[in-house]
Amino acid sequence: MRNLVFPFLATGLLASCGDPADADGTRLNDTTAVADSFRWETEQFADVRVLRYQVPGWEQLSLQQKQLCYYLNMAGLAGRDILWDQNYKYNLVIRRALERIIKDYPGQRSGADWEAFLTYAKQVFFSNGIHHHYSNDKHTPGFPQAYFEGLLKESNGTLPPGALEVIFDPEINAKKVSLDADKDLVLSSAVNFYGEDINEKEVEAFYKAMENPMDTMPRSYGLNSKLVRGKDGKLMERVYKVDGLYGKALAESVKWLEKAITVAETPEQKTALELLVQYYRTGDLKTWDDFNLAWVKDTKSTVDYILGFVEVYNDPLGKRGTYESIIEVNDPVATKNMSVIMDNAQWFEDNSPLLPQHKKKDVVGITYRFINTVGEAGDAAPSTPIGVNLPNANWIRELGSKSVSLGNISDAYDQSSGTSTLEIFCHDSEEIERAKAHGSLAGTLHTALHEVIGHASGQLEPGIGETDATLKNYASTLEEGRADLVALYYLMDQKLVDIGVMPSLEVGKAEYDSYIRNGLMVQLRRLKEGKNLEEAHMRNRQWVSAWAYEKGKADSVIVKVVRDGNTYYDIRDYEKLRVLFGDLLREVQRIKSQGDYAAGKALVETFGVKVDPAIHKEVLTRAEKIKTAPYAGFIQPEMTAEVDANGNITDVKLTYPDDFVKQMLMYGEKHSFLPDEN
Repeated sequence: MRNLVFPFLATGLLASCGDPADADGTRLNDTTAVADSFRWETEQFADVRVLRYQVPGWEQLSLQQKQLCYYLNMAGLAGRDILWDQNYKYNLVIRRALERIIKDYPGQRSGADWEAFLTYAKQVFFSNGIHHHYSNDKHTPGFPQAYFEGLLKESNGTLPPGALEVIFDPEINAKKVSLDADKDLVLSSAVNFYGEDINEKEVEAFYKAMENPMDTMPRSYGLNSKLVRGKDGKLMERVYKVDGLYGKALAESVKWLEKAITVAETPEQKTALELLVQYYRTGDLKTWDDFNLAWVKDTKSTVDYILGFVEVYNDPLGKRGTYESIIEVNDPVATKNMSVIMDNAQWFEDNSPLLPQHKKKDVVGITYRFINTVGEAGDAAPSTPIGVNLPNANWIRELGSKSVSLGNISDAYDQSSGTSTLEIFCHDSEEIERAKAHGSLAGTLHTALHEVIGHASGQLEPGIGETDATLKNYASTLEEGRADLVALYYLMDQKLVDIGVMPSLEVGKAEYDSYIRNGLMVQLRRLKEGKNLEEAHMRNRQWVSAWAYEKGKADSVIVKVVRDGNTYYDIRDYEKLRVLFGDLLREVQRIKSQGDYAAGKALVETFGVKVDPAIHKEVLTRAEKIKTAPYAGFIQPEMTAEVDANGNITDVKLTYPDDFVKQMLMYGEKHSFLPDEN
C-alpha cells in the first residue's frame, strides 16, 4: 500500500502527501548533498512537471551492492511493458506508433499541431498509456486525426483501426478505472484485467466460489492473472508466468533475478529472491505468500526492492495487481532518526481509540526504513509513491511488514521549483507561518505514522475475509483513509514530543491545517469541472475531511469562512478535531474488522464522492494563479555496468539524464519484450 505525493497540495515535506515545493521547514535529516548545478526540474507539459532525483551515497556502496542494484533494476525494467498492457489493451501498439513518429518522421517538426502531438506523446509516456495516471480519464489529443495519420504514414508506421479510433473518439473506453457505483465497474473500466464481455457479477461469483471464511491464510486470488471467457463459455484465469501471460517479459526478468541471487547480501535475501523467481516461473499464489514471508524477514540487507504484481488500485474490484519495481538503498542515519516510531508500535496500538477486540495484542515484525531510490519501473514510474507499506495481505501483516519512506524522492520534490499555494488557500497569516515552519516535518511524520503504524494496525474479527472480498470497490479508499486517520490522531499526541520526533504540537496543527485544506478544497484543482471523485486517495482525503467538518459543526470545530468571495476552512479547536478523527478511525476499523460493506459504502458515497460545484469552480479559478503543474514525476537515473576483458563487472556508474522523451525512447528500444497484443 502506498502513499502518494502531489506537489501542489500543501507545504513542502520530506515524505508525505503534500506540497514539497513550498517548504523551508526543518527536516529530520537531509541526506542529499545537493550540487548547486543540479537541475531538479527539466520541463513542464500539460498538467505535469518532469523532475530528477539524486542517489546520495552511491559511490560508498560496495561493488557487490552496486551489482545487486544493477541486476534488480534490469529485472524491474524487463517488466515495463506489462504495466502498459495491463492499463489498456491498445497501449503497447499506440506507444510504439508514437515512438516511431518521434524517431522517424521526416517532415517539419514545428507548428501548433506538432507541438500538440509531442505533448500528447509525453502524456502517454508519463501515464504508461492513453489514460491519465491519476484521474483515469483518457488523454485528449490537441491535433486533428488527419494530421496524426499523416505523421504515421510518413514514418512508415501503422495502427489497427480500433487503436486509431480509440485515440480520437472520446466516448470509447473513456475511463481506465471507473468507481461509479451506478455502473457495472468491470464493464465501464477500460483497464485490461478482464475479458471485454465479462461483468462485475460474474467476477464476484467466480471468486466467491474460491472463498473459505475459515481459512486463516487466504490466497490473494486474482492478483496475478487476467480473467477471460474460455471457449466453453466458462470463466478462466490467464496467469502471469514465464510460460503463460506476459511470459517473455517475465523470462527476461528472471534472467536478471538469477544474477541478483549470486550477489545477494544475506541468506534471507537470497531465499526471498529464489522464491520470487519460482513465483515468476509458476504463477503460484502460495509461492507469492512464501516470498512475502521471506522478504519481510530480510531486515539486514542494505539493498532492498519491491518487485512484482503488488498494488490493486487499478482494478475496480481491488483484486488484480499492477506490475511495479522500486530498487532502494537504506539510509541508516535517517532510518535511525525515525526508528523510535517503529520501536513504539505496541504503545500506539494499545493507546489507539479502536474497539478493544480490534486491537492487536502483539504488534510484531514491523520494519521501517528511510531509503534512497536508485531505480523505478512499471507502476512506480514516472509517477512514484513516497511511502510504501507491504505486504498487503492482512494475515501476513499479523506476522510482519516493511514500511519505507523514499527520502531522496521527497527531497527532489522539496528542491524543485514551484509556486506556493499557501497565500492562495490558507485562511490567515498564522496558518501560513505554521506551514512554513513545520510543514516539512509534519509531512514526514504523517507518512511515517501512516505507513508504519497505520497500515500495520488493527485486526480482523475471526472468520472475516480479506477486504477485496468484503469491502470490494471501497476497500482501497477505506484502507488509505484508515491509515491517514491513525497518523492524524497521533500527530496531536504529546507522545511524539516525548519521544523526540517533533518539537511541539504546533507540528500536528500544521498537518491538520494542511489535511483539511487539501481534502476540502485544494485537491479539487486536479479534477475537471463537473467531475466527481473516483481515485482512492482523493476520495479518502475528502471523506475524512468532510465527515470531520460535518460532525464538528455544532461545536465550530472547523469553520467555513468566506472573505472577498473566497472560501477558507479555519480549524478553531484542534483537540476536538483530534477526538473526531479518533471517532472516525474507530468506525472505519470496525467496518474493516467486520467486513461491513454497507457502512463502508455509505461513508464513502456520502462524504467522499460528490463535489460541491461552486467550491470546485472557485478552486479552479483561484488555482489559475499557480503556474506550477499539479502533478510531477521523474526521469530515472541510469546505471551502466563497466566490465573487464572477461566480462566481469568492475563498477556500475550512475548518471542522471535530463531528457524525458529520450529516456522513454531508450526504454522502448532496450526494455521492451512483449508483442502488441497479449
